[in-house]
Amino acid sequence: MLRAQDGDQAAYCRLLKAIVPAIRALVRRKIYQDDALVEDVVQDVLLTVHRVRHTYDPDRPFLPWLSAIVAARAIDALRARGRREHWEVSDDEAVLGHPDESGPDGQAQRQVDHLLSRLPARQRRVVELVHLSDMSLADAAAASSTTLAAVKSLLHRAFATLRRNKETDHE
Repeated sequence: MLRAQDGDQAAYCRLLKAIVPAIRALVRRKIYQDDALVEDVVQDVLLTVHRVRHTYDPDRPFLPWLSAIVAARAIDALRARGRREHWEVSDDEAVLGHPDESGPDGQAQRQVDHLLSRLPARQRRVVELVHLSDMSLADAAAASSTTLAAVKSLLHRAFATLRRNKETDHE
């Protein structure tokens, strides 16, 4: 990796070829029974390694650095897959017999709308993208034409604002 960081393309190619089996094995520890997702994560890890290779410290072991990247990418993939999967309920009687907690007048939706209306526009937008549209932070950053760090900051400030508003509402 040190030679790759110094611009040795041949060393970089050898490194990438050598780490693919290790990446695949590490990903398989986190993702079971989904070969397509495993391969997607392997590719994502390789792209991430390429993008952040400058952050590797040659005075430290390589495998823990790589393992941290693998773990983060696998978790991101599992979260994204969880957002996309829809659970099908096969017990129609249970569904039909379950009361609609939002009420006939959409009380829950009105409460959400009211809370969101208290936020500045940019904060409201990222909350809607991430929590109501189930976008990843990276996708929300792209959709809002901002950085990942800005999305995280906006979310943090939005929830701080909502907590403050909740406290003042109960006083």
